[in-house]
Amino acid sequence: MKNKNIFVLVLFGIFIGLQFFSPEKIDHGTNTPNLMNVPQDVNTILRTSCFDCHSSETHLRWYDKITPANFLVNSHIKEGREALDFSKWNTWPKAQRISTMYYSMNKILSGEMPIPSYSAVHSSAKLDDKQIEILKKYVLSLSPRKPAENLQLQSAEQQYNLWIKGELKKSAVKPSPNGLNYIPDYRNWKAVSTTDRFDNGTMRIIFGNDIAVKAIRNKNTNPWPDGTVFAKTAWKQLIKQDGSISTGEFLQVEFMVKDAEKYKKTKGWGWGRWKGNDLKPYGETHDFDNECIECHKPMTNRDYVFTSPLYLISQLTKIKKQ
Repeated sequence: MKNKNIFVLVLFGIFIGLQFFSPEKIDHGTNTPNLMNVPQDVNTILRTSCFDCHSSETHLRWYDKITPANFLVNSHIKEGREALDFSKWNTWPKAQRISTMYYSMNKILSGEMPIPSYSAVHSSAKLDDKQIEILKKYVLSLSPRKPAENLQLQSAEQQYNLWIKGELKKSAVKPSPNGLNYIPDYRNWKAVSTTDRFDNGTMRIIFGNDIAVKAIRNKNTNPWPDGTVFAKTAWKQLIKQDGSISTGEFLQVEFMVKDAEKYKKTKGWGWGRWKGNDLKPYGETHDFDNECIECHKPMTNRDYVFTSPLYLISQLTKIKKQ
């Protein structure tokens, strides 16, 4: 019993001693106004669920100020503001506001936001189904969709069937300005994810090679292993009369090729993009991929990859048994 009391006193002493250490101070109290041209109910949801980590206005709870919890909370806030800072909303052009809301909505729908480890002890950050539906309705209103004409749908279906059959492949496609070669057989890979870019009326299907699929199965995705290759195809969206979405014009395909040593100067990835049916390489100079890196910068802590795989281990196992 005596030894137990001594142990408790030692732990208490360590706890008290830790309180003399604190993380780097960051601004917690600069008021962030409501987002301009955003409905009040949407503002309320974002302020309650997102602003603590994604604005200059942070309301710390008493337990957020205790060491070592304050180090973790500060880390969440710093990383959150780097990825998205709603305090700057009113200075952004309309296009950036729309893309930001699209980005945020996709993170919420994928379950990545709010971060589970944060919302576990900050219950106010959690979003219920009603709140998510309000956000979805607002984001969809930013880019209204009009039904396509029958001729558009027929033309798009014909083009998509040609793509499926491989008849849109070109015999000779020029490499990207940085030297990355086009990979013609990507459409035979597994589709590992998809995104609906309702902010600009496009849809994307992301394919992964065998190494990528194996990494997903083994949960070895941060960092992704060398040899991983993603192919992200982008299509214009066409809306049918019944409201369902169909692929329209083929826009481009982008590749990310992982080789930590070979592509050390470009964050471990080789980047390339080919546009249109003629597969014209994107970029004027060899360092065009700096643009790609800057776009993927918010995903630094996820090996620069936006893709959230949709293939679950159970799904892959089921496919193998068939």
